[in-house]
Amino acid sequence: MKICVVGAGYVGLSLAVMLSAKYNVNLVEISEQKLKLLQQRKSPIRDEYIEKYLAEKELDLNIFSNLAEAVKGADFAIVATPTNYDPHLNYFDVSSVDAVVEQITGISPSTYIAVKSTLPVGYTEEASKRFSTDHLFFSPEFLREGKALYDNLYPSRIIVGAKDTGVGRKFADLLKSAALREDVETLIMEPTEAESVKLFANTYLAMRVAYFNELDTYAATKGLDTGRIIEGVCLDPRIGNFYNNPSFGYGGYCLPKDTRQLLANYSSVPSTLIKAIVDSNTVRKDFVAADILKRNPKVVGIYRLVMKSGSDNFRSSSIQGIMKRIKAKGIEVVVYEPMMKEDTFFNSRVERDLAAFKKMSDVIVSNRMSDDLADVTDKVYTRDIFNHD
Repeated sequence: MKICVVGAGYVGLSLAVMLSAKYNVNLVEISEQKLKLLQQRKSPIRDEYIEKYLAEKELDLNIFSNLAEAVKGADFAIVATPTNYDPHLNYFDVSSVDAVVEQITGISPSTYIAVKSTLPVGYTEEASKRFSTDHLFFSPEFLREGKALYDNLYPSRIIVGAKDTGVGRKFADLLKSAALREDVETLIMEPTEAESVKLFANTYLAMRVAYFNELDTYAATKGLDTGRIIEGVCLDPRIGNFYNNPSFGYGGYCLPKDTRQLLANYSSVPSTLIKAIVDSNTVRKDFVAADILKRNPKVVGIYRLVMKSGSDNFRSSSIQGIMKRIKAKGIEVVVYEPMMKEDTFFNSRVERDLAAFKKMSDVIVSNRMSDDLADVTDKVYTRDIFNHD
């Protein structure tokens, strides 16, 4: 079995590493920086399992910058290129997926193409017609940043959206054969249904974040104990005691863009809830920023830009929205982010000395409480109730 994986982000790299423990895998990446690291068997992203596998496992993993060379003769090609949400188009930008699919169908038409990039609903069927291929299908990923390989090794479920159910089953079996978890629930469905699963799953998670954030906003406004209310609510087993820690809003690479894409797909469908979830995230950030400004700070310190501990991802982190709102009021902002190489972020100073950062900040804004801030808790502003991600 020969497999070509296109894109060395957390989705593509985790799949390439997992599958190469058992199969011949060609990984394609155009970033020179990532290529150099991968050729040295070093991970370009922070993920404990990926780092460990690259350093210690015997992997049949070959690194390419040229797709044409890597995909020839491949049984499956897995496309995991970015599909960022374009606010001007009001849709995902699928140009990178288009370019890869077009190239593969021209070079190796017998190769089956599994798209792992998140897509607007209806893309797979439309693209199959546009590129005159019946070898294109979609398989959503359900991965956490920093734990992508672990989540592929122990998947919650495997879903494949393929017109040809035989091919869909074969691809699902491929993923299952490389996973460590046994008896993985597997669903084979229509491509458009699989695309819907991905967007609705992430929007449900966003809704849960938004719900507990609005609960916290209510409690804070009324002078109530957020933790006690959440504890009482979550003792109901239908609700469950998980994914319930208030924050500055949902952020990261997936939830903001996937909720907006789903809302765009609802343009001709009667609804109120999906729009409310998207709007709630904006309202929450407005509330948090206003609450911080009530302290009348001269200098606000932003503690970490990353989405969560163990991550190196700054993309769309919720704290950035808070930072921008505070700066818009003319307040000086300084950022503590040791992962950053640049000296400024959105025209604010980046301070790498934690002690100096603490001293110069009147208020320290932290999405999650950290032991680093234990000595300045009187300065810290956080909505973290349970001290976990």
